[in-house]
Amino acid sequence: MADFEDAYWWSNDELRLHYRDYPGPASRSPIICMPGLTRNARDFEPVAQLLGGKRRMLAIDFRGRGESAYAKDPMTYVPLTYAQDMDILLRELDLKKFVLCGTSLGGIVSMLLAAQWKDRLSGVILNDVGPEIGKAGAERIRGYVGQGRSFETWMHAARAMAEAQGDIYPDYRLEEWLRFAKRTCKLSSNGRIVFDYDMKISEPFKLPGGEAGVDLWPLFSMLEDVPLLVLRGEKSDILEKATAAKMVKKAKQASLVTVKGVGHAPSLDEPEVQTAIAEFLKSIK
Repeated sequence: MADFEDAYWWSNDELRLHYRDYPGPASRSPIICMPGLTRNARDFEPVAQLLGGKRRMLAIDFRGRGESAYAKDPMTYVPLTYAQDMDILLRELDLKKFVLCGTSLGGIVSMLLAAQWKDRLSGVILNDVGPEIGKAGAERIRGYVGQGRSFETWMHAARAMAEAQGDIYPDYRLEEWLRFAKRTCKLSSNGRIVFDYDMKISEPFKLPGGEAGVDLWPLFSMLEDVPLLVLRGEKSDILEKATAAKMVKKAKQASLVTVKGVGHAPSLDEPEVQTAIAEFLKSIK
């Protein structure tokens, strides 16, 4: 695993928020990676491995996930608040240029940030998300998010993941499911394996429109002349094929890579994804 330092910043409502800071040369635009709804900074380990220290990378834990503090008010678990948290971090870092990379929820936050930070955007990677959220996918996520489960061992957790999400990653072997479990879960104080997020993140998400909260097409228009890489799982029910095609048509510098056989969302270690990200970043200083 690539070396990183744990770093922190504070939100407006005094939550201590965490990110991993993978070092890289100051001469190149760093890449800021934001995870999906129930995920955390560990999801971007494959990107850190790919970069190999040639570009700085920040991997974010949104409030209520990973090493970040849980919110006192669960109704702050919404994209606009995550964007406000990120705005504070970006102001503190004062980066001249940067690349945003967002999976699912992280991509929504990327689009929210684009309007205010467009002049500093060197590029954007959207992993299996767009301005429209597939209804079937939103309903599927509403059906499981916030349902606390615990497992006796990592092997039990891995087998449960395989049973629940085997159709999303049909080619995963037990080794991959163990890695998946260790990225999505943690060892609790009572010795059980539990999901690594605050179960209360489900409260605003289960409200109508809670998956995004705003019309994102006007925000997406801010990316129309920004280098853009769109990644899509072939079987994704969140980023539908027609939406992805519309995104690439609207954005002048967009390219689309579809990961065969995978649902929502590509795990970023697929060979075609690694190649696409490497090629995309080659053109960005």
